[in-house]
Amino acid sequence: MADLRVEVAGVPFKNPVIPASGAFGFGREYEKLYPLSRLGGISCKGTTLNRKDGNPPPRIAETPAGMLNSVGLQNPGIDAFIEQELPYLRTKDVTILANVAGSTVEDCIEIARKLEGTAVDMIELNISCPNVKEGGAAFGSTPQMAAAVTKAVRGATSKPLMVKLSPNVTDITAIAKAVEAEGADAVSLINTLLGMRIDINTRRPVLRNNTGGLSGPAIFPVAVRMVWQVANAVSIPVVGMGGISSGKDAIEMMMAGASAVQVGAALFADPYAPLHIIDGMNAWLDEKGIGSVREIIGTVQPW
Repeated sequence: MADLRVEVAGVPFKNPVIPASGAFGFGREYEKLYPLSRLGGISCKGTTLNRKDGNPPPRIAETPAGMLNSVGLQNPGIDAFIEQELPYLRTKDVTILANVAGSTVEDCIEIARKLEGTAVDMIELNISCPNVKEGGAAFGSTPQMAAAVTKAVRGATSKPLMVKLSPNVTDITAIAKAVEAEGADAVSLINTLLGMRIDINTRRPVLRNNTGGLSGPAIFPVAVRMVWQVANAVSIPVVGMGGISSGKDAIEMMMAGASAVQVGAALFADPYAPLHIIDGMNAWLDEKGIGSVREIIGTVQPW
Protein backbone atom coordinates (compact mmCIF):
# COMPACT_ATOMS: atom_id res chain seq x y z
CA MET A 1 0.00 0.00 0.00
CA ALA A 2 1.14 3.52 -0.78
CA ASP A 3 1.98 5.96 2.01
CA LEU A 4 -1.09 8.21 2.22
CA ARG A 5 0.16 10.44 5.04
CA VAL A 6 0.16 14.19 4.39
CA GLU A 7 0.80 17.33 6.39
CA VAL A 8 -0.99 20.67 6.20
CA ALA A 9 0.55 23.65 8.02
CA GLY A 10 2.40 21.30 10.36
CA VAL A 11 -0.73 19.28 11.18
CA PRO A 12 -0.40 15.57 10.30
CA PHE A 13 -3.18 13.61 8.56
CA LYS A 14 -3.00 9.82 8.19
CA ASN A 15 -4.48 10.22 4.70
CA PRO A 16 -5.57 13.23 2.60
CA VAL A 17 -9.35 12.68 2.78
CA ILE A 18 -11.38 14.94 5.09
CA PRO A 19 -15.19 15.09 5.20
CA ALA A 20 -16.10 18.72 4.57
CA SER A 21 -17.78 21.04 7.04
CA GLY A 22 -21.56 20.82 6.95
CA ALA A 23 -21.69 17.42 5.27
CA PHE A 24 -20.55 15.26 8.18
CA GLY A 25 -21.99 16.95 11.27
CA PHE A 26 -19.76 15.97 14.17
CA GLY A 27 -19.33 12.41 12.97
CA ARG A 28 -21.71 10.67 15.35
CA GLU A 29 -24.09 9.37 12.68
CA TYR A 30 -21.30 8.14 10.42
CA GLU A 31 -19.55 6.24 13.19
CA LYS A 32 -22.45 3.81 13.08
CA LEU A 33 -21.12 2.82 9.64
CA TYR A 34 -17.33 2.86 10.07
CA PRO A 35 -14.62 3.96 12.52
CA LEU A 36 -13.85 7.66 12.22
CA SER A 37 -10.18 6.74 12.66
CA ARG A 38 -10.13 5.60 9.01
CA LEU A 39 -10.47 9.21 7.89
CA GLY A 40 -7.65 11.66 7.43
CA GLY A 41 -9.53 14.24 9.46
CA ILE A 42 -12.94 15.77 10.06
CA SER A 43 -13.95 19.36 9.35
CA CYS A 44 -16.74 19.84 11.87
CA LYS A 45 -20.06 21.54 11.27
CA GLY A 46 -19.71 25.29 10.87
CA THR A 47 -19.90 26.65 14.40
CA THR A 48 -21.22 30.06 15.41
CA LEU A 49 -20.94 31.93 18.70
CA ASN A 50 -24.50 31.04 19.67
CA ARG A 51 -26.87 28.26 18.68
CA LYS A 52 -28.49 28.59 15.24
CA ASP A 53 -31.51 26.67 14.00
CA GLY A 54 -30.76 27.43 10.36
CA ASN A 55 -33.08 28.38 7.53
CA PRO A 56 -36.66 27.16 7.10
CA PRO A 57 -37.24 24.26 4.68
CA PRO A 58 -37.09 23.40 1.89
CA ARG A 59 -33.35 23.99 2.19
CA ILE A 60 -31.80 21.21 0.11
CA ALA A 61 -32.61 20.40 -3.51
CA GLU A 62 -31.11 18.00 -6.03
CA THR A 63 -29.76 19.45 -9.29
CA PRO A 64 -28.15 17.85 -12.34
CA ALA A 65 -24.79 16.44 -11.16
CA GLY A 66 -25.09 18.25 -7.85
CA MET A 67 -27.23 19.80 -5.15
CA LEU A 68 -28.28 23.18 -3.83
CA ASN A 69 -28.31 23.84 -0.11
CA SER A 70 -29.33 26.72 2.09
CA VAL A 71 -29.18 25.03 5.49
CA GLY A 72 -28.12 28.26 7.17
CA LEU A 73 -25.37 27.00 9.47
CA GLN A 74 -27.61 25.08 11.86
CA ASN A 75 -25.39 24.22 14.84
CA PRO A 76 -25.45 24.09 18.65
CA GLY A 77 -23.01 26.98 19.19
CA ILE A 78 -19.35 27.02 20.20
CA ASP A 79 -19.87 26.26 23.91
CA ALA A 80 -21.92 23.14 23.14
CA PHE A 81 -19.31 22.06 20.60
CA ILE A 82 -16.51 22.37 23.15
CA GLU A 83 -18.45 20.74 25.99
CA GLN A 84 -20.35 17.98 24.16
CA GLU A 85 -18.92 17.23 20.73
CA LEU A 86 -15.18 17.79 21.08
CA PRO A 87 -14.61 15.35 23.98
CA TYR A 88 -16.35 12.64 21.93
CA LEU A 89 -14.26 13.39 18.82
CA ARG A 90 -11.02 13.41 20.77
CA THR A 91 -11.47 9.71 21.53
CA LYS A 92 -11.65 8.78 17.81
CA ASP A 93 -8.00 9.04 16.71
CA VAL A 94 -8.74 11.52 13.93
CA THR A 95 -7.45 15.02 13.16
CA ILE A 96 -10.07 17.63 14.08
CA LEU A 97 -10.74 20.88 12.23
CA ALA A 98 -13.11 23.32 13.92
CA ASN A 99 -14.96 25.36 11.31
CA VAL A 100 -15.58 28.92 12.53
CA ALA A 101 -18.52 30.88 11.13
CA GLY A 102 -19.14 34.33 12.55
CA SER A 103 -21.49 37.11 11.49
CA THR A 104 -19.11 39.82 12.76
CA VAL A 105 -15.35 40.03 13.18
CA GLU A 106 -15.92 40.16 16.93
CA ASP A 107 -17.83 36.86 16.79
CA CYS A 108 -14.96 35.21 14.93
CA ILE A 109 -12.46 36.51 17.47
CA GLU A 110 -14.53 35.23 20.41
CA ILE A 111 -14.98 31.77 18.87
CA ALA A 112 -11.24 31.52 18.16
CA ARG A 113 -10.43 32.52 21.73
CA LYS A 114 -12.76 29.85 23.08
CA LEU A 115 -11.04 27.24 20.90
CA GLU A 116 -7.53 28.30 21.91
CA GLY A 117 -7.34 26.12 25.01
CA THR A 118 -9.02 23.08 23.44
CA ALA A 119 -7.70 19.95 21.74
CA VAL A 120 -8.78 21.10 18.27
CA ASP A 121 -5.93 20.51 15.81
CA MET A 122 -6.74 23.32 13.37
CA ILE A 123 -9.20 26.16 12.89
CA GLU A 124 -10.89 26.52 9.51
CA LEU A 125 -12.22 30.06 9.16
CA ASN A 126 -15.23 30.26 6.84
CA ILE A 127 -15.11 33.66 5.15
CA SER A 128 -18.17 32.95 2.98
CA CYS A 129 -20.32 34.08 5.92
CA PRO A 130 -22.14 37.42 5.57
CA ASN A 131 -20.64 40.28 7.57
CA VAL A 132 -23.70 41.90 9.13
CA LYS A 133 -21.75 45.08 9.89
CA GLU A 134 -20.87 45.51 6.22
CA GLY A 135 -24.35 45.25 4.74
CA GLY A 136 -24.35 41.48 4.56
CA ALA A 137 -21.46 41.16 2.11
CA ALA A 138 -19.43 38.00 2.67
CA PHE A 139 -16.13 38.41 4.50
CA GLY A 140 -14.43 36.73 1.57
CA SER A 141 -15.90 38.91 -1.15
CA THR A 142 -13.02 41.43 -1.19
CA PRO A 143 -9.32 41.12 -0.35
CA GLN A 144 -9.69 43.90 2.21
CA MET A 145 -12.46 42.21 4.21
CA ALA A 146 -10.82 38.81 3.93
CA ALA A 147 -7.53 40.25 5.19
CA ALA A 148 -9.19 42.07 8.08
CA VAL A 149 -11.03 39.03 9.49
CA THR A 150 -7.99 36.80 8.99
CA LYS A 151 -5.76 39.27 10.84
CA ALA A 152 -8.27 39.51 13.69
CA VAL A 153 -8.58 35.74 14.12
CA ARG A 154 -4.83 35.23 13.74
CA GLY A 155 -4.35 37.57 16.67
CA ALA A 156 -6.82 35.60 18.80
CA THR A 157 -5.33 32.12 18.49
CA SER A 158 -2.05 30.27 18.15
CA LYS A 159 -3.80 27.30 16.53
CA PRO A 160 -2.94 26.52 12.90
CA LEU A 161 -5.34 28.68 10.88
CA MET A 162 -6.80 27.63 7.54
CA VAL A 163 -9.08 30.08 5.70
CA LYS A 164 -11.89 28.64 3.56
CA LEU A 165 -12.33 30.70 0.42
CA SER A 166 -15.48 31.53 -1.51
CA PRO A 167 -15.51 31.03 -5.29
CA ASN A 168 -18.09 33.80 -5.67
CA VAL A 169 -15.45 36.43 -6.33
CA THR A 170 -13.79 38.09 -9.32
CA ASP A 171 -10.22 36.95 -8.52
CA ILE A 172 -9.78 34.18 -5.97
CA THR A 173 -5.97 34.48 -6.07
CA ALA A 174 -6.21 38.04 -4.76
CA ILE A 175 -8.24 36.78 -1.79
CA ALA A 176 -5.78 33.96 -1.16
CA LYS A 177 -2.81 36.32 -1.21
CA ALA A 178 -4.60 38.69 1.16
CA VAL A 179 -5.26 36.05 3.82
CA GLU A 180 -1.74 34.65 3.43
CA ALA A 181 -0.32 38.11 4.08
CA GLU A 182 -2.32 38.37 7.32
CA GLY A 183 -1.17 35.09 8.82
CA ALA A 184 -3.23 32.26 7.34
CA ASP A 185 -1.28 29.00 7.59
CA ALA A 186 -3.31 27.35 4.79
CA VAL A 187 -6.33 27.92 2.58
CA SER A 188 -9.17 25.58 1.65
CA LEU A 189 -11.29 25.96 -1.48
CA ILE A 190 -13.75 26.05 -3.00
CA ASN A 191 -16.84 26.71 -0.97
CA THR A 192 -20.15 26.39 -2.83
CA LEU A 193 -21.07 28.42 -5.91
CA LEU A 194 -24.19 30.53 -5.57
CA GLY A 195 -27.07 29.02 -7.55
CA MET A 196 -30.83 28.94 -7.99
CA ARG A 197 -33.55 26.68 -9.45
CA ILE A 198 -37.24 27.45 -9.99
CA ASP A 199 -40.24 25.11 -9.84
CA ILE A 200 -42.01 26.08 -13.06
CA ASN A 201 -45.36 24.74 -11.78
CA THR A 202 -45.45 26.86 -8.63
CA ARG A 203 -43.22 29.60 -10.09
CA ARG A 204 -41.31 29.66 -6.82
CA PRO A 205 -37.65 28.91 -6.16
CA VAL A 206 -37.05 25.32 -5.03
CA LEU A 207 -35.36 26.67 -1.88
CA ARG A 208 -37.19 28.76 0.70
CA ASN A 209 -34.15 31.06 0.82
CA ASN A 210 -34.47 31.51 -2.98
CA THR A 211 -30.78 30.93 -3.62
CA GLY A 212 -28.31 28.41 -2.23
CA GLY A 213 -24.87 26.90 -2.53
CA LEU A 214 -24.23 24.60 -5.48
CA SER A 215 -21.98 21.61 -4.80
CA GLY A 216 -21.31 18.21 -6.31
CA PRO A 217 -19.61 16.92 -9.51
CA ALA A 218 -21.03 19.83 -11.53
CA ILE A 219 -18.56 22.25 -9.89
CA PHE A 220 -15.50 19.97 -9.97
CA PRO A 221 -13.82 21.58 -13.03
CA VAL A 222 -14.26 25.03 -11.48
CA ALA A 223 -12.74 23.79 -8.23
CA VAL A 224 -9.74 22.21 -9.97
CA ARG A 225 -9.10 25.43 -11.87
CA MET A 226 -9.27 27.59 -8.77
CA VAL A 227 -7.10 25.24 -6.69
CA TRP A 228 -4.48 25.27 -9.45
CA GLN A 229 -4.55 29.06 -9.66
CA VAL A 230 -4.29 29.55 -5.90
CA ALA A 231 -1.60 26.89 -5.43
CA ASN A 232 0.52 28.80 -7.95
CA ALA A 233 -0.16 32.14 -6.27
CA VAL A 234 0.60 31.42 -2.60
CA SER A 235 3.33 29.61 -0.67
CA ILE A 236 1.05 28.16 2.02
CA PRO A 237 -0.67 24.74 1.67
CA VAL A 238 -3.95 24.39 -0.20
CA VAL A 239 -6.75 21.96 0.68
CA GLY A 240 -8.97 21.30 -2.32
CA MET A 241 -12.68 20.56 -2.42
CA GLY A 242 -15.64 20.88 -4.72
CA GLY A 243 -17.27 17.90 -6.40
CA ILE A 244 -14.75 15.22 -5.46
CA SER A 245 -16.47 11.84 -5.61
CA SER A 246 -13.77 9.30 -6.51
CA GLY A 247 -10.16 8.45 -5.83
CA LYS A 248 -9.20 9.69 -9.29
CA ASP A 249 -10.94 13.02 -8.59
CA ALA A 250 -8.85 13.37 -5.43
CA ILE A 251 -5.66 12.52 -7.33
CA GLU A 252 -6.53 15.14 -9.94
CA MET A 253 -7.15 17.77 -7.27
CA MET A 254 -3.82 17.02 -5.63
CA MET A 255 -2.02 17.19 -8.98
CA ALA A 256 -3.54 20.67 -9.30
CA GLY A 257 -1.74 21.61 -6.09
CA ALA A 258 -3.83 20.46 -3.13
CA SER A 259 -2.01 18.92 -0.16
CA ALA A 260 -5.26 17.28 1.01
CA VAL A 261 -8.90 17.18 -0.07
CA GLN A 262 -12.33 17.58 1.46
CA VAL A 263 -15.43 15.64 0.45
CA GLY A 264 -18.94 17.04 0.89
CA ALA A 265 -21.82 16.44 -1.52
CA ALA A 266 -20.66 12.89 -2.31
CA LEU A 267 -21.63 11.91 1.24
CA PHE A 268 -25.29 12.58 0.48
CA ALA A 269 -25.27 9.98 -2.28
CA ASP A 270 -22.94 7.53 -0.53
CA PRO A 271 -22.03 7.82 3.17
CA TYR A 272 -19.07 5.53 2.51
CA ALA A 273 -17.68 7.92 -0.12
CA PRO A 274 -14.58 8.96 1.90
CA LEU A 275 -13.51 5.34 2.32
CA HIS A 276 -14.07 4.58 -1.36
CA ILE A 277 -11.99 7.66 -2.24
CA ILE A 278 -9.17 6.57 0.07
CA ASP A 279 -9.18 3.08 -1.41
CA GLY A 280 -9.34 4.47 -4.95
CA MET A 281 -6.36 6.72 -4.35
CA ASN A 282 -4.34 3.85 -2.93
CA ALA A 283 -5.23 1.58 -5.86
CA TRP A 284 -4.18 4.22 -8.42
CA LEU A 285 -0.90 4.93 -6.64
CA ASP A 286 -0.12 1.21 -6.43
CA GLU A 287 -0.97 0.75 -10.11
CA LYS A 288 1.43 3.56 -11.05
CA GLY A 289 4.16 2.38 -8.68
CA ILE A 290 4.08 5.61 -6.67
CA GLY A 291 5.18 5.05 -3.09
CA SER A 292 3.73 8.19 -1.48
CA VAL A 293 0.74 10.38 -2.27
CA ARG A 294 2.92 13.37 -1.47
CA GLU A 295 4.82 12.74 -4.69
CA ILE A 296 1.85 13.83 -6.83
CA ILE A 297 1.10 17.19 -5.18
CA GLY A 298 1.30 20.01 -7.71
CA THR A 299 2.67 17.83 -10.50
CA VAL A 300 0.30 18.94 -13.28
CA GLN A 301 2.28 20.03 -16.34
CA PRO A 302 0.38 22.82 -18.13
CA TRP A 303 0.71 23.05 -21.90
